[in-house]
Amino acid sequence: MIVEKFPDRIIEIDQKQYLYFGGTAYLGLPTNQKFQDLVVQNILKWGTTYGSSRTANIKLSAYTAGEKFLAQHIGSEDTVTVSSGMLAGKLVLEKLKKQTDCFFHLNEIHSAIQIENSFPFFINEKLNDRLLDSKPEKITILTDGVPSFQTKPADLSFLKQISNQKEITLVVDESHSLGIIGQNGSGIYSSIDFPIKRKILVSSLGKAFGLTGGVIASDSEFVKELKELETFTSAAGMNPAFVQTLSDASEIYKRQHQKLLDNLNYIDSILIKNENVKFSKYYPLIYLLPKELVNTLKNENIVIASFKYTKEAEPLNRIVITANHTKEDLDKLVGVLNDFNSQF
Repeated sequence: MIVEKFPDRIIEIDQKQYLYFGGTAYLGLPTNQKFQDLVVQNILKWGTTYGSSRTANIKLSAYTAGEKFLAQHIGSEDTVTVSSGMLAGKLVLEKLKKQTDCFFHLNEIHSAIQIENSFPFFINEKLNDRLLDSKPEKITILTDGVPSFQTKPADLSFLKQISNQKEITLVVDESHSLGIIGQNGSGIYSSIDFPIKRKILVSSLGKAFGLTGGVIASDSEFVKELKELETFTSAAGMNPAFVQTLSDASEIYKRQHQKLLDNLNYIDSILIKNENVKFSKYYPLIYLLPKELVNTLKNENIVIASFKYTKEAEPLNRIVITANHTKEDLDKLVGVLNDFNSQF
């Protein structure tokens, strides 16, 4: 389906209007007038792009402002922005390959933090034996902040069970939790408090935060090491107008985050709960198990996200709630879901 303008809460397909519950603009920022005004003002100040290396002799204060805001928002010692969430993940892995004896992955992680020769964290629902042995080694654990098909953050309590002979680095991809979960959408990074050497956040900023780019958050020493990598020094940075907007839009983020929470609480108050839908009032995705429910919604002029991550995979069917959806939108959506659920 091809549309001719940004797909916000309403889209038009073949001259017919549909309610849209897809995409990843969780805070509804791409079409927010005040947010757009900030972006335009910063483009006029900083230009449409800046192709120079971040390590060039001329440095832009926009990066200082935006990265300081992100560190405060996330609760990390330091952050650095890059041009995409994918680059954020690959940059971190490039550095950690030289510091890690063994990688482990939790669940089906996003490709941004996938690496060859990584071992599954769990085997037959039990901790991998290699995590429990007494061999001293440096390990890195890779996980999404909220695993695919889930509506709650990854349970990281298992970190306590790992042998104390292992020096643990934890990498969390928060592309679908930063801006959504936690106080004002701070994500889960600051709440991770386990006996580990280092924790690292990587995330896209093109979802909840509404700006093309990525961020890495960690301790100051690790961020400094990343900035010395050739991949970082030879690449252009995130658009400086967008990085400055991160700082300037801090109050807008708070307001939109509260609107999103209000929408989720409203859904929770009227949705009939059963095994057909997976929903939490703290997370803006509703996963649908019955495939026929996708067509039922479309027949009611409601379009949701339905796509395959890989050619062989089953379609991922999910409803995406944003801060821009109105109470009337939610009544229509939940009415269809409740009618379907009442048949079971």
